Amino acid sequence: MQNLRVAVDVGGTFTDICIMDEATGLIRIEKTSTTRDPIEGIMGGVSKAGIDLSRVALFSHGTTVATNALITRRLPRTAVVTTEGFRDVIEIRRANKEDLWDTYKDVVKPYVPRRDRLTVSERVDAAGKVIQPLDTDAARKVARILKRRGVAAIAVCFMNAYLNGENERAMRDILLAEMPDIPVSISSQVLPEIFEHERFSTTVVNAVVSPVVVSYTSRLGERLADEGYTRDLLLLHTGGGVMTPASVKDFAARLAGSGIAAGAIASRYIAGLCGFPNSIGLDMGGTSTDVSLAYEGQSRITKDWYIEYGYPIRFASIEVLTIGAGGGSLAWTDPAGSLRNGPQSAGAYPGPACYGNGNAQPTNTDANVTMGRLGTSLAGGKVMLDPELARKAVEDGVAKPFGFGLHEAADAILKVANANMSDAVRLISISRGYDPRDFALVAFGGAGALHGVDVARELAIPVVIVPPNPGVTSALGCLLVDMQHDFSQSCMVGADEADSADIEAQFAALEKEALARLTHEGVAQQDIVLQRSIDMMYRGQWRSLAVSAPRPIGAIADLVKSFHAEHQREYNFRRDDSPVSFFRLNLKAVGIVPKAEFAVHKPTGATPEPVDRRRVWFDGNGLDTPVFQRDDLPCGFSFQGPAIIEQVDATTVVPPGASAEVDKYLNIIIRVKE
Repeated sequence: MQNLRVAVDVGGTFTDICIMDEATGLIRIEKTSTTRDPIEGIMGGVSKAGIDLSRVALFSHGTTVATNALITRRLPRTAVVTTEGFRDVIEIRRANKEDLWDTYKDVVKPYVPRRDRLTVSERVDAAGKVIQPLDTDAARKVARILKRRGVAAIAVCFMNAYLNGENERAMRDILLAEMPDIPVSISSQVLPEIFEHERFSTTVVNAVVSPVVVSYTSRLGERLADEGYTRDLLLLHTGGGVMTPASVKDFAARLAGSGIAAGAIASRYIAGLCGFPNSIGLDMGGTSTDVSLAYEGQSRITKDWYIEYGYPIRFASIEVLTIGAGGGSLAWTDPAGSLRNGPQSAGAYPGPACYGNGNAQPTNTDANVTMGRLGTSLAGGKVMLDPELARKAVEDGVAKPFGFGLHEAADAILKVANANMSDAVRLISISRGYDPRDFALVAFGGAGALHGVDVARELAIPVVIVPPNPGVTSALGCLLVDMQHDFSQSCMVGADEADSADIEAQFAALEKEALARLTHEGVAQQDIVLQRSIDMMYRGQWRSLAVSAPRPIGAIADLVKSFHAEHQREYNFRRDDSPVSFFRLNLKAVGIVPKAEFAVHKPTGATPEPVDRRRVWFDGNGLDTPVFQRDDLPCGFSFQGPAIIEQVDATTVVPPGASAEVDKYLNIIIRVKE
């Protein structure tokens, strides 16, 4: 009987495995060290967890392979074929810089060097009419040159191909005739949208990671099949859905940032189970913190993201802000004498000072140990912590230079870290037109539950939710997603000139493509859901807002009215008398994957006893604080802070003034009081 669902999230230090039994809804977890070849770590973890792959109905995977390949630049040789005269579009970029005031810091080099960017004669005008067919002789010559160079992938990026991809398709056919086994990405298929740099950049990223990702997914699929798995491997992508290896070849860049999306999905789902449609995810790990937001049960989606600044990837992605604030983030003093925290990190090795591996600079973990919030071990005793080394690092690194007492210094370190995380939450909430007081904060990751209530108090967020297994919540997110693909089509027309029948016809074409792709992936017709939206703007703007669109398209005036309302919510103003323009049609195609329900527990009335008591410092006061084991806390158990809850993958802090209760899904719901 295939009654198991397995999700795997590969991180830099640990590979997290989450196993759900469909019959009972019970979840168990396994953590194993990430290996140089992630597949070895995955299969080792599967073996360690005792998983019989022949009983697995769904195997979902969040991977960092594409992200790591782009960051490390360990990429196969890739070529670009573009229109004559446009060889340097991806190098000119937008001529902007990440740090406007740093004269000496330049944007990193393009993924494809200039010598491998070749041109051919062809031209499509701004209306999509072919005014110069592809020079096939020149195209064949380019194909022969690239074959001799031994390139592993090719990106074809022609001017105005977003309107008419005829010449790009002809170029692809010539390249494949010469090199049939080479992945060829064409911009009219990858991203049929205006703005040359963004379209070219996305297509190039798709091409450079394609050989890496295709090889990885193929090898992993074969290993799983050899061990008895009979279904498709499902791969989490940044849009918040999963795709099969059949789609990876054409849309490999969608896997960049895969693991980050998993945490956002899980936090949204857990908050919904607890009755909070508005939620903010705070995923704090060893090196960084990822912040996400869901409003009315839907995650915020963005197309403005990248792995390396200057090279955008314009696929729809769950919006996640990442800052350098983790358990291993270093406390340091800037030239002006101010205390800072991160983004520098002690990393997995040597790690915080309390690890005893030679680092003497204080980290957030050292501050938490000094404050008594963390005990003397992590990961169920696999990592032992030395409190004396933690205190020495805090004393030498912060207390003495600033003239603070030991606990005052540790508290200062944590306050700076919390302020950094609070600023990130403000960016994704207040600056987007959302009031944090209307949200619940889902605190997870290895260190999220240590800091969750402090961040919530900073922002007047009333509720903090700590999932049953905070450290593997991202892996859990891989179990909660559907098959999903995003399609788009440029539609640049004023609302006063737009024709609803024409827009409906364009949506129908997108839906035909979406249905074909999901059907190819084995999704039944009754499990397909299509969601439409239109990007709109006030005439003269170039940034747009997505507005939900009905099926079929009704009155244009209703769409304009919806846009004014959305602009009011996002930016706090509207201009009803200003003309509105359409920019892009978007279609989200979802193939519903049946989901097992989480186990529901009943209150037992039991009152667990603390396993320990220790002195924990809150606001300058050392308080005798009970320490509970998370596994001992039954459904319905409620308690007042201060309290510490320890478990294998995380530690939860409930400070004085806060109250907590364990719900029927074994989440800890913390009510924050001002």
